[in-house]
Amino acid sequence: MTANSPTILALDFDGVICDGLIEYFEVAWRTYCQIWSTSNHTPPDDLALRFYRLRPVIETGWEMPILIKALIDGFDDDQILQNWTNITPKILASDNLDAKEVAKKLDSLRDEWIKTDVNEWLSLHRFYHGVIERLKMTLASNIELYIVTTKEGRFVKELLLQEGINLPETAIFGKEVKRPKYQTLRELIAKSSQKPVKLWFVEDRLKTLQLIQQQSDLEDVQLFLADWGYNTHAERESGKKDHRIHVISLSQFSHDFSTWV
Repeated sequence: MTANSPTILALDFDGVICDGLIEYFEVAWRTYCQIWSTSNHTPPDDLALRFYRLRPVIETGWEMPILIKALIDGFDDDQILQNWTNITPKILASDNLDAKEVAKKLDSLRDEWIKTDVNEWLSLHRFYHGVIERLKMTLASNIELYIVTTKEGRFVKELLLQEGINLPETAIFGKEVKRPKYQTLRELIAKSSQKPVKLWFVEDRLKTLQLIQQQSDLEDVQLFLADWGYNTHAERESGKKDHRIHVISLSQFSHDFSTWV
């Protein structure tokens, strides 16, 4: 460990370590087909690619089938990028839908898929180039490594196991913890055995980093926006103008910590 490295490295999972776009689209399409009772279960040719490009507008998983509905209904990409927060409630209202019910439907379909063929489900996830090597190097050091994600911890553990990384459950803070990421970071600092604590957190959601910035007791946390994750050009440009946020590339992430800041 050097002076210019963390004592704790906390990482988001989807959009930082793992690319789940193929799975996202597949489960979103299945949910769309059920909610809107479409007879044709073959998606249009360009739908998946448009969905991948627009994935950064999604705040929570239930919005994914709504995004597909918006694309099917003829909204163009720019409209969705610039006005997604207004499009979503309009689609819900026009079809008399409730966000919680959409979420329940999506989770149910995903759970059934995993129960029926977990290997197929796992196979639709890809790890970004170089990240597994970075994780292995970190685990071989004195740096404490944690995953802080909205994905269920059991899936994170299973996906990492497939790459030869056996993280203990105590190092994975998933959807099941039901608390904001900034609260988890606070707890990691409090329980760390290394003093002084230098916590670095890598996330692909600008809003998540901005929430952490609002916590006065976390002002010493180094914040990194992964430019390869699910974020837009506008969000990356905004991050570059923020003195507390470091926008890093996948190449930087894979190399020595001294290249990060």
